[in-house]
This record gives sequence, C-alpha cells and structure tokens, in this order.
Amino acid sequence: MKIAIMQPYFFPYIGYFQLISAVDKFVIYDDVNYIKGGYINRNSIYEKNKGRQYINLVLDKASPNKLIKDISLNQQNIWKDKLLKQISQNYSKAPYFKSVFPIIESIIYSPELNLSLFLHHSIKCICDYLGIETEIISTSEHYNNKGIGRFERIVDICGKENCSEYINPIGGVELYHKDEFRKYNIDLFFLKTNTIEYKQFDNEFEPFLSIIDIMMFNSVEKIQDFLKMYKVV
Repeated sequence: MKIAIMQPYFFPYIGYFQLISAVDKFVIYDDVNYIKGGYINRNSIYEKNKGRQYINLVLDKASPNKLIKDISLNQQNIWKDKLLKQISQNYSKAPYFKSVFPIIESIIYSPELNLSLFLHHSIKCICDYLGIETEIISTSEHYNNKGIGRFERIVDICGKENCSEYINPIGGVELYHKDEFRKYNIDLFFLKTNTIEYKQFDNEFEPFLSIIDIMMFNSVEKIQDFLKMYKVV
C-alpha cells in the first residue's frame, strides 16, 4: 500500500496530481490550521500577453487560528461569476476550452460551502477527468489523531492503513528522513516532477500554473503522459 498525505489545494499544479496518481490512497490533510496566502484558496493561471495571474476562492472569516475543515466559502455568487469570467477571458481561445470550461464551471458553482469538502470535490472531479482512480479520503473523517505531532500522525495513518510506502513531495526532503520511517517498517520516498512544457498560445512558456492551464492546452491523453513525468527518489 502506497500513501500520500497533503493539504487540499485549489486547482493545484500537475505535480499534485502526479502524487495522487503515484499512490493507492491519497489522504487530504484537512484538520490542520489554515495557511493564509497559500495554495488552499489561491492559485495562478495564464493571462494573455502578461503571463501569470492569480485566481482566488473567497472565504468567510478565514483565519490561521481555524482548521481548514472549519472554514466556509463566501455564500455570494458574485465572486464565482467574476472568477469564471476571469478564466473564460484568458482561455476562450485555448484548444480544449469547450470541453474543460464546463467542468471548471460545475466545480465553482457547486453548492458546497465547506472549504475542505469543496476542495475534496474539486480534486476528485479533476481526477475523474484525467482518469486517476486513486482513492481519496480526508484525515478529519477517517482518523482520530489530531492531538499528536506531524510525524507521529503520518506514522499513525500509515499504520492504520497497513501502508508500506509513504510518498512525499520533494519539498519535504528537509523535513522527513528515511531512517525515521524505517523504524516503523515504512519506506519513505520523495516525488520530484520533471520539466514539463507545452504550447501556451504564442508567448513564452509560463511554468507551474494551476492544472486548469494544462487542461486548457492539452488533451487528456497528453496530460496522462505528463502525469508519468516524475522521479521517485
């Protein structure tokens, strides 16, 4: 059994979905504190002639003192309309806009107001589109271990799932050490995304954008090839 554990992100970049596709079970880490200015409710898309532009989920009373699972989206539709207009204006001429935009639209207009559940739903919808069949669950609904440390929580989850391999993004190489995991009969690996480039209109390539960008410019088959472009070390 291979497992990965990550906070839920808003339309994350391709590396997030590579991690999901690389494991048997993906655990959404949602009973931890919300991080302001991170990828939980913000990401970036391609803006014609400029490069990078941010997109945001509008939240109600979000605070680092609250857990992700306890935060709600703003109930007004005006910000959703504005967000979809922003995406449409920048991608209406993209080759896969007609097939991708309805998926994005259905996610944004979801009636779900709980931030964690909304993000869980959005991640699952993108996985379905890309043919990723990994089981996705959340820490808040399946584990009762919020009161222990970060490393201890990972070990506890791996133990409950009879997990033999834990895969973390390469950014965690300074946080976790293979020897510590081996004490619990768990092999720790890190996933590193290879360089991925594709045509974005006629401008210079802008990397590390939201999965929305890749979906707008590439077929499902091509994205499935991108999903395999990583190294596990």
